[in-house]
Parts: sequence; structure tokens; C-alpha cells
Amino acid sequence: MSAGAESTNVSSLGKGDSLHQQVLASFPLCDMTEEDLTQNPQLCKLLATLAQHVDQTGLTVSLKTELEKAEQRLQSQRRLWLRSESLHKGLQEMIQDHCVRKQHATVPPDQNMFYATMEKCLLVAQCVKQLDPSSTTDQDQPFILGLNPHQVMELMPLEKNVKRMKQSLPRELEKHLKKKCLSLLSYYQPECENESEGLKNSKLSHLSSLLDKEKKRAESLKETCRENTVLLQRQAQLYLSELLKCIQLLQSLILDHRLRIQSDLDRKKLDYSESKCELVIQKIKTEMVEIQLDTYTADAIPAHKKIRGKLESELKACQVEKQSTELKLASFEILGKEFEALAEEYSKLRQEIEVKNWAMKELTMYNNK
Repeated sequence: MSAGAESTNVSSLGKGDSLHQQVLASFPLCDMTEEDLTQNPQLCKLLATLAQHVDQTGLTVSLKTELEKAEQRLQSQRRLWLRSESLHKGLQEMIQDHCVRKQHATVPPDQNMFYATMEKCLLVAQCVKQLDPSSTTDQDQPFILGLNPHQVMELMPLEKNVKRMKQSLPRELEKHLKKKCLSLLSYYQPECENESEGLKNSKLSHLSSLLDKEKKRAESLKETCRENTVLLQRQAQLYLSELLKCIQLLQSLILDHRLRIQSDLDRKKLDYSESKCELVIQKIKTEMVEIQLDTYTADAIPAHKKIRGKLESELKACQVEKQSTELKLASFEILGKEFEALAEEYSKLRQEIEVKNWAMKELTMYNNK
């Protein structure tokens, strides 16, 4: 296909958003959005050109035609098979109904002969079908139990009984099928149970068209449901994507708000802790005062305060003296080990002087007496 023909086909589909909508409608099974087509314009053009040659399922026109013909042949073969299968099932149901009737009521001999002959014919036909090799099997393959179709055909009922059964079979089969159709009509339209036979027959003649309409309506509803399911999936994807965007935006807002109020929250916590500490300190002081009032009298407390003040002042003086002494010791330690002997000798002399001063003081006091 030439470039001019492709441009003509693309332009015939539309432009802009209309082209995107038509491409999405032409390929409903593809998981694409308008955003994908907008971001990939060459892909959009390719799909628009391809839509001229394929249908919504992706089949070409020629392949679609061949598929429709094959489906028509398949439907024809299926109808033939269903016709024979339904006839066979109907005959089996007739035999079963006859067996049930025999258990509950007396059946005329001619009917017994009719159903016995029909049952035997069905069994023989089924056995012949099983023994008859198909074209796909080996012709030299041995028969089941050593029997061949001709031997089984010898078990057929008498020819006169078969002839009489064939004459009565259409009438009996018609009765059976009509009974089944009436039961189906009663199930489909329960209100017709009490209606006349003629009205039932009239409705029965239109039952197939009604069932066909119901089938088409069910298929239409199924297709609508499938389209709604696809649309719901797309909407769910869009909803999830939008929901994720909203969650991210909410997280960013929460983080910004938290950072903005964190300083105010820390300041309030600090003020609360300071107030609580101040309250605890005041409570401790109050407890100390209560203990003092419970332990001492009102006159003893001022005296204890004075004693405490004097002791604290003496303690401070001792601490100052200790510090000055430690400084002197530190300066003495700088002189080394030679000064240690002099210091020991000095301390001994101080002790002797103190002893002698004490002795002189005692002697003076004794002389005064």
C-alpha cells in the first residue's frame, strides 16, 4: 500500500479525538486508552489503517468469509446430527415411558408388541453401528466377540412386526413429541395449563419463534454484559490510578502539615514539662515545710535555721581553707623529695611546740589557782 493511500484511509477515519475514539471502537479487545494513542501517534495511524482490513476480532475480510462458510457447513452437519440424535433419544424415552406405564397399569398387547419390536430394532441398530468399522480403522481388525453386522442383523424381529411397527411409529412419535412440547409450553407459560386444546396448539405453533426471540435476547444481554464488564474493568483501572494519585497527594499534605506544626507541638510540650517540673518542685518544698512543722516546734525552727546558716558559713570557710592548703601542698610538691624531709621535720617541731604550749598553759592555770 502506498503512502498516499494510507494517508487517505487515515484521514477518512477522522482527526484528533475522533480518530482515537474510532480506533478504540475498532479494537475493543485491545487494552489501550486515549492517552496511549496520544503518546504514540504512529501506532494510532497504523491501527487506523489496519482497521480498514480487519474486523473487531482481528480477522481479515477473506478469512472472515471462509470462517462464516465453515461455520455454515458445521451448523448444517450439526443440525443433521441433532436431528438423528433427538429422534433416537425420543424413541428411547418412548420405551422408558412404556416400561413405567406397564408397572402401574395394564397395557394392550398390541402396544407391548409395538414397543418390544421398536426396542429390539434399536438394540440391533446400535450393535450394528458398533460392529461396523469406520474408514479410519483397520479393515482387518477382528470384530467384537467375533461377531459381524450380518450375524447381528439376523436377530431382527419378524418382518411383519417390523412393518407394523413402522406404520404406527410416526403417529406414536408425533404424540410423544407433542406431549413434550406441551410440557415445555407449560413450563414456559404456566398460565396455559387451564386453557383449551386449540389455544394450546395455537401457542405451540408460535413456541419456536418465542424461544428463538428469548435466545436472541439472552445473547444480546450476554453481549451487553460482556461490554459492561470490559467498561467496568477500564473504569476500575482509571479509578485505581486516580485513587493512587489522591493517596500520594494526601500523604504529601499530611507530611507538610506535620512538619509545620511540629515546632509548635515541641514548644507546647516544653512549656508543659517546665510547668510540671515547677509544680513538682513546689510540691517538694511544701512537703519539706510540712515535715519540719511536724518534727519541730515553731520556736526551734528559727534556731535551727541560724545554726544551719552558721554551719554553712563555717563549711564554706573550711572549704576555702582546704582549697588554699591544697594549693600550698601543690606548690610544695613541686620542690621534690628533698622538701619532704624538711616538711616532716617541720611538722614534728610544730607538734612539739603545740605540746609545750599546752603544758605551759596548764602550768600557768595551776599557778594561778
